[in-house]
Amino acid sequence: MRVGGSPAGSSRALRLDPFALPVRFSAADAAADERVRDVELHRERVVVRRAVRGMRMALNLPVSAFLGVAISMLPPEGETQAAVAVMLEHKDPSLALPLFMSPESDDVMAQWQSWSRVLGLPLLVAEADGDLREPFARLGQIRIHAPRQRRRRRGPLKRRRPSILLRRRPGRITETTPVRRGEREIIARN
Repeated sequence: MRVGGSPAGSSRALRLDPFALPVRFSAADAAADERVRDVELHRERVVVRRAVRGMRMALNLPVSAFLGVAISMLPPEGETQAAVAVMLEHKDPSLALPLFMSPESDDVMAQWQSWSRVLGLPLLVAEADGDLREPFARLGQIRIHAPRQRRRRRGPLKRRRPSILLRRRPGRITETTPVRRGEREIIARN
């Protein structure tokens, strides 16, 4: 599947489907001849084809070599307005790949989370200075957060108090309580 005839970064509009992999597209590359590189994206690998000074090359990288899926703001350039981008970030900034770019921020969160889930990479946020950080604390592949207070009725120990005391008051015998003597009680005995 080829997206458009122009490089992906030129029109500021790029929308790839994370659920239709493998996908092929063209992206802007400042170091390559003709300023274009062809990208083939699979669930487990990425193939980047480009020509530098007439020498054609293909980089075959596993998806696990990338840092994660980052969301970032692209500043306005010339007449184009600012845009929101979802990028597949690598340690080498020249290998970062655009996955989604749009001037509107309608679908950006859904795209960001979908790409992260499909590729199995962590979510990242690009800061204004270019640093990447994780928006949620993680321990390995598991997101962690402060434990919240459990609801009393579903807690494992229910705070070590019987819940029946919360619903009923114990009965008390007073002087006005009727007491019946000499009557037969109906009790089922074997």
